[in-house]
Amino acid sequence: QVQLVESGGGLVQAGDSVRLSCAASGSTFSTWIWVWFRQVPGKEREFVEAIRWSNGETNYADSVKGRFIISRDKTKNTVYLQMGSLRPEDTAVYYCAADTDCYGSGCYESVSEYDYWGQGTQVTVSS
Repeated sequence: QVQLVESGGGLVQAGDSVRLSCAASGSTFSTWIWVWFRQVPGKEREFVEAIRWSNGETNYADSVKGRFIISRDKTKNTVYLQMGSLRPEDTAVYYCAADTDCYGSGCYESVSEYDYWGQGTQVTVSS
């Protein structure tokens, strides 16, 4: 059984940096894709960025490009989201998700592609 456990987040100031972690267990992930989404109350879950476990290929939402960096540590089965130059509008609950890779254009941005989710971690950015 695949389990994803998130850590990190909290209350930070605008312009600060924070790192989220998502540790996985229960499978081998050689052909999987990992992704971070975020959600604010009353809105749909929003794609942030994705990374392919096999080759490290990444995809970013335009809203975070140049500020957030996704990475993976194969020795720890962990994916990270390094968030920099944080803005109040980045305030959300951040979720990691993972599943076997998909191959349609932009498929990794779809919530429905993922069966495995972390519990979510709150990031609050004050101005």
